[in-house]
Amino acid sequence: MKPARPVVLAAVLLTSGAGLPTAPAAPAAERRDAAPRRHAPAPLYESTDVAVSGQGAHTYRIPALATLPDGTLLAAYDRRNDSAADLPGDVDVMVRRSTDNGRTWSAPRAVVDYGGGAGAGDPSLVVDRDTGRVFLFHAYGPKGIGFANAGAGNAHDSRTVLHTDYGYSDDGGRSWRKRRATRALKDPSWHGIFASSGTGIQLSTGRLLQQYAFRKADGGMWAASAYSDDHGASWHMGKPVGPLMDENKTVELADGRVMLNSRTRSGGRRLVAYSRDGGLSYGAPVADDELIDPVNNAAILRYDPRAPRSRARSHWLLFSNTASTKARENLTVRLSCDDGRSWPVSRVVMPGASAYSTLTRLKDGTFGLLYEAGPYKRLTFARFDDAWLGVRCPVGRPIGRTSPG
Repeated sequence: MKPARPVVLAAVLLTSGAGLPTAPAAPAAERRDAAPRRHAPAPLYESTDVAVSGQGAHTYRIPALATLPDGTLLAAYDRRNDSAADLPGDVDVMVRRSTDNGRTWSAPRAVVDYGGGAGAGDPSLVVDRDTGRVFLFHAYGPKGIGFANAGAGNAHDSRTVLHTDYGYSDDGGRSWRKRRATRALKDPSWHGIFASSGTGIQLSTGRLLQQYAFRKADGGMWAASAYSDDHGASWHMGKPVGPLMDENKTVELADGRVMLNSRTRSGGRRLVAYSRDGGLSYGAPVADDELIDPVNNAAILRYDPRAPRSRARSHWLLFSNTASTKARENLTVRLSCDDGRSWPVSRVVMPGASAYSTLTRLKDGTFGLLYEAGPYKRLTFARFDDAWLGVRCPVGRPIGRTSPG
């Protein structure tokens, strides 16, 4: 694989006049609304490619991203060796590490490579901030088995089911041990199942959550939270919510509720559901009319998980997806000041073809975004700050509960 492309510093390009590409300008309405800042630092936006399709494999897809307690960044993704297709096929999971906020990355390593016609894909990373352990969830497909044709059952040695495998690392992603959780997570009546790629979360209680999507015998798509209350020693599956769900993500709100945000084939809007019991069960999903979506994976996180719940900042959320109802295009980052009830701030990252994205907050308070550009031509990491995003939220008094559910 060729080295990653050099970092592009948008703060420089915006003033260079050299005709080089820049991060898109904020919409005029947002610029008018934004209060002017005196002596504010230049907005930060920089990017570099993590994987380029055609260099070492046919296609690289499905970004996962996480920040470890020491600030190390981990990126995981599919290496689709022979084609761009999902499982079944010769698909491996790759990992790269960065210790400088994504400016440079370690050489890519295949940490899940089953061989023999089997494949692994759809990675998601979950970090336990208490122990430092990081989990890498992925699907394992025996030869010829993918989501569409996976059968019922949950035996660990089954050759006809899609398995719920994961690995874990205690040394910052340098080495991994693998586990199979199919019996623990998959009801034997379910058919295809896979971990929602990107990033899982840890609640303020210490509970770990990893989202799953699965297909019942009638073809209905459901979502559920896999959870662990013992730092990943054991995993269990919560009560499913559906049937119009698909890949989904969760975020803990300021009042302790969990919001689930899902793609769906119904209506061109993201579906949102709420849990009052830490992801064990969810209320009925409703459409978020502001979050248009072309049936694509997305990302959501707390803007500042360290903010005290009594402060307004604890209610801020960040969201990324391809904001379109027509195609996978117009990759956009949005900000909510009120736990997702509204999304008044947005910034386009890539107006053209793009697809999956995932977000993480870096240790220095900036943000990392790993996304599919092209789409499927490359995986690009972008780092940005609140000045680039154009943050305009109240920062003083607490705003109390603002979201339904």
